Amino acid sequence: MIQDLFILNGYGQFVWPAFMFTFLSCFLLYIKTLKKFRKQEKLFLSEFKQIKTVKIESNNGKEVVQEALSNNSFF
Repeated sequence: MIQDLFILNGYGQFVWPAFMFTFLSCFLLYIKTLKKFRKQEKLFLSEFKQIKTVKIESNNGKEVVQEALSNNSFF
């Protein structure tokens, strides 16, 4: 029974090498992508290790609203 699984009605000699080639190719691509990702992650963390904060001052929009309304000819 197990032998029939490996033979696949005579096509096993074509199917199993193709399966192994595909599996190996996908595995190598995964490893290569993982290495590249870790390299880029280290670069990103070294560049943006400290978060830069910028203080934004608010004037509650009072001056902006008055300025916008003063230039409007309808009011």
